Amino acid sequence: MRMQKAIKAVKCRHDNTALLPLMETFRQIVNDCIRIGLEQNVTSLKSLSILCYPQLKKYVIDSRYKLCAISRASGILRNYRKLKRKGRNVRIPYCTKPVLTTCYGLKVKDGYLHMPSKLKVQLNKYTLQVLSDPVLEVHSVTITNTTLSISFAKKVEQIERCTGMLGLDRNLDNVTMVDSDGNEIQYDMKKATEYKARCKQVKSKFVRNDVRIRRLIFRKYGELERNRVHWIIHNVTKKIVNHAKANKMAIAMENIKGIRKLYRKGNYQGNNYRGRMNSWSYYELQRQIEYKATWEGIPVIYVNARGTSAKCSRCGDKMFTKENRMLECASCKLCIDRDINAARNILARGLRFKPVGLEGEAMVAVQRCPVDSSQVKLGGHSR
Repeated sequence: MRMQKAIKAVKCRHDNTALLPLMETFRQIVNDCIRIGLEQNVTSLKSLSILCYPQLKKYVIDSRYKLCAISRASGILRNYRKLKRKGRNVRIPYCTKPVLTTCYGLKVKDGYLHMPSKLKVQLNKYTLQVLSDPVLEVHSVTITNTTLSISFAKKVEQIERCTGMLGLDRNLDNVTMVDSDGNEIQYDMKKATEYKARCKQVKSKFVRNDVRIRRLIFRKYGELERNRVHWIIHNVTKKIVNHAKANKMAIAMENIKGIRKLYRKGNYQGNNYRGRMNSWSYYELQRQIEYKATWEGIPVIYVNARGTSAKCSRCGDKMFTKENRMLECASCKLCIDRDINAARNILARGLRFKPVGLEGEAMVAVQRCPVDSSQVKLGGHSR
């Protein structure tokens, strides 16, 4: 089996004020590296390191933190250049909040996370329980004023020969799953849409003129909305991945990259409709399924999304819309829910391009009788 590296993260709170001076120094180093990168027009880690190291001697800090700061600045600059090439109106990047990131010299021991320069942060019981597995290795850590995020990794054996596959159709209010065993399950996600609409309504009625207070309120409701919606998505994706793991199935989804272009201003759509569709967390659902499936060694494939809802999943003909999200085929008279029909088409396309089945189910080569080469004729004459 092919081995691959899977990465997860665990987040906890901390109250270690001794890290604040180091975090502020790290922020200043990142900003200096960003300034140098913009002046010299470089984004690669190697070029930025060569230019920045001589100018970072004034900071009395472990060199491992300097390298991590240069790496962070390189990523910020790369994203900045990418957005500018796309024609976006972006501001010059600047790190405003104290932060600390490192991936060197990390060790979990005696209930503490030990870092370079003999620094340590106390971990809670849940974080220690997660990191207690000897197979896991601490990958990196990111520290803010109040939170500590630890990413850890392990090597996973990917399932090369799956016994089945499940197709997923993502929608605004539900996720529909159809597997190769004939199971059809719909996961309700209307609560996520309701939370988003409620937070949007509260923020729209806020009329205070103070920009700072408005930003604080918007940040508060944005974080509340994000936490609730991510929790709903987490429960749904966990059930989907557990189903795939229990039945040794691969996961097939639509490739809907660029779907936001359909809901831009000027596409003859209402403001409320565009707002609901642009707030759809389709990528967060995809991200959670990807990393959870990778952690279990389950392959995830993407198929073309064109026509999955409009074509009949039985005969391939065009479907006609009926009431209550039902579709009917004029050829085979199939009447089916549009989400289940789309999930069936996704499953069929996934099975077409991904070999699924046991090794014993492979075709046996047909044994042919030996042919006498003297009897073979070329161009009407015996050889």
